[in-house]
Amino acid sequence: MFNQLLTPVAGSLPLSFVIAALPIAVVLALLGVAQRPAWQSSLAGLIVGLVIAIGVWQMPAGLAFDSVANGIVFAVWPVMWIVFTALLLYNIAVAAGRFDAFRDWVLEHLPNDRRVILVVVAFCFGALLEGIAGFGTPVAITSSLLIMVGFRPLEALTYTLIFNTAPVAFGALGVPITVLGAVTHLPALPLGQMVGRQLPFFAFMLPFYVMALYGGRRSLAAVWPMLLIAGGSFALTQFVVSNYVNYALTDVLSSLVSLIITVSFLKLWRPAHDPAYAVASDIREGARHETLSPWSAWLPWVLVSVVVIVWTILKIFLIGDTKIAWPGLHKAVFITLYKTPYAAIWDFQPLGTGTAILLAAVIAAALMGVGPAGFLKAIGDTWRQTRIAILTVALIVGLAFLMNYSGMTYTLGLGVASLGILFPLVSPFLGWVAVFLSGSDTSGNALFGNLQVVAANQLQLNPVLIAATNSSGGVMGKMISPQNIATGVSTTELKGQEGVVFARTFIHSIIMTILLGLLVLVQQYIIPGIIPTP
Repeated sequence: MFNQLLTPVAGSLPLSFVIAALPIAVVLALLGVAQRPAWQSSLAGLIVGLVIAIGVWQMPAGLAFDSVANGIVFAVWPVMWIVFTALLLYNIAVAAGRFDAFRDWVLEHLPNDRRVILVVVAFCFGALLEGIAGFGTPVAITSSLLIMVGFRPLEALTYTLIFNTAPVAFGALGVPITVLGAVTHLPALPLGQMVGRQLPFFAFMLPFYVMALYGGRRSLAAVWPMLLIAGGSFALTQFVVSNYVNYALTDVLSSLVSLIITVSFLKLWRPAHDPAYAVASDIREGARHETLSPWSAWLPWVLVSVVVIVWTILKIFLIGDTKIAWPGLHKAVFITLYKTPYAAIWDFQPLGTGTAILLAAVIAAALMGVGPAGFLKAIGDTWRQTRIAILTVALIVGLAFLMNYSGMTYTLGLGVASLGILFPLVSPFLGWVAVFLSGSDTSGNALFGNLQVVAANQLQLNPVLIAATNSSGGVMGKMISPQNIATGVSTTELKGQEGVVFARTFIHSIIMTILLGLLVLVQQYIIPGIIPTP
């Protein structure tokens, strides 16, 4: 059995911390500074990680490559299976004219103002898609719609990535919170409640934040009532549902309430017409579909919402569920920090969420008149869109698994936990790093959730608060995750330019993570009564 080393560099935690961070630094530098494609940046980080894991952390080469292979398989199934089927549904909607009809609905039922469209589509509708599928598909789909109404691809992707932070912790019907409870041995209910007492602050702020980036102070003054309604309704529903209803329904209900209330409000109030933000006349004149009602555009998205929710409630995903111990890796590594063998179980669910979305795509194709030939063409189009994203995600998640099993991530966590009283300020960055690597708040919670609790108990901090902060901090890393960006660019002309997108979103990711750290400091030391009891 391989015993993980925590301080392999001269027995020094600071030096070991620096070396353990090198693979992440390589990915960040190549993406953000050199602006290389995400797959190249991830490959370089993986190569550096292998050299360090084998040469410095003394991990046997066989175990190192085994852990990478485990990560790659997990990246393909279930992660990219969900992405592939969600984008397949998108391509079927495009082939059937329903995506054009969706644009028609937007132009017919919303004011002629791109600022309004940005909030309704990227924030309200995008959160609904995050609650159903996640893993970058909301970014790919909503940015495509924004581009269709006149947004430049780079700004469409940037704003949808920032907006995508609000719903992530409760995505896929609350799975990140459920996993967090399982790995920390804390009840999931108070964890969901605590996250629901952190993220609503950001959900309320996001429409104002993005509008300031897009239109500046003048646009804030022009559309602030809509921003208040959109952000306020989402944040209030997110708080109420996560604390008093069921955290699994938080995203779906928050996004639906915000979408319905915001669109209804825009029937009563509209911003003053501003030609600078009007949708171009040639787009408006050429957008009307001759035969389809704009309301028919909602069919694919309503259908997939119903299928996934029913699928989850009836636990169909458990049919055929097989737990496979990874050959040569399962319990072959000893986690020194936790004093326990490291399990390596691949949970193969043939009827998981991705398969539910596939069923929705098949039903949608039948209802919308897309025949077998059109369905096969949509599969081909989806493969061409996602093949680079699949490679990128496989590489970055392979690196994440390598760092987990070699012990490098535990060295990083131990180093951060040594900051004592300031730990609540930097605790969000552990979740940030985990989601940056894996692209998933669920995986981030599985990686660092228990470490956060161990550090909290050692430092006499509230474990519910610190564990929840791992999930909330992870959502801030979502907007710069190579996996999320690679999926987001898959439907645009920006393929291969993930580094440019990363450079645009990185500073906002850091700002929000720091703000969360300050909020956690306040919640821990000034208003601890806000923390629910287990």
